[in-house]
Amino acid sequence: MKSLPKILFFLAAAALLMLFVFPMWKITLLAPQYPKGISMYIWINQITGNDAGTLQNVNILNHYIGMKFIEPDSIPEFTYFPYVIMVISALGMAVAFIGKRSLWIAWLVLLAMICIIGVYDFYLWEYDYGHNLNPDAPIKIPGMVYQPPLIGNKMLLNFLAKSWPYIGGYFVGLTFLLGAFAIWLKKK
Repeated sequence: MKSLPKILFFLAAAALLMLFVFPMWKITLLAPQYPKGISMYIWINQITGNDAGTLQNVNILNHYIGMKFIEPDSIPEFTYFPYVIMVISALGMAVAFIGKRSLWIAWLVLLAMICIIGVYDFYLWEYDYGHNLNPDAPIKIPGMVYQPPLIGNKMLLNFLAKSWPYIGGYFVGLTFLLGAFAIWLKKK
């Protein structure tokens, strides 16, 4: 089927829009006092939790060790990143129909650069969040920092912090797989 690569590439670009439907990242904190864990879901435009009081609970815990409050309205990426995704997705859909393999490759490279910048920005946010502590915090442990892991698990005092891509992030991975497969089929 001659149009299969175009269809797959279009679906690859459309899969990015699932970031508006599902969270892209999940951070869970497990501790003896929270055996079921406290989970925060990072969306393209907001942070939510496993219940209505999650952010409030995390902010209370953070206060004791001097971490900043998580205030989603003060995170500028939540304002502009949705537009970046809409534009890159629309661009990908357009180049799907143009059908030039070189444009498809350029689009995937552009998307990869955006993803790398996004992950680096997330790392910087976590670094600031876990290192720039209030010196007047009630609990101070010399040399202790509270940066959650970028990807993986990490012990922070008695909390096990787990940070992993979530459903929306898997759709971004699907975008790369479908796009690469479409490019491969186009070559044949």
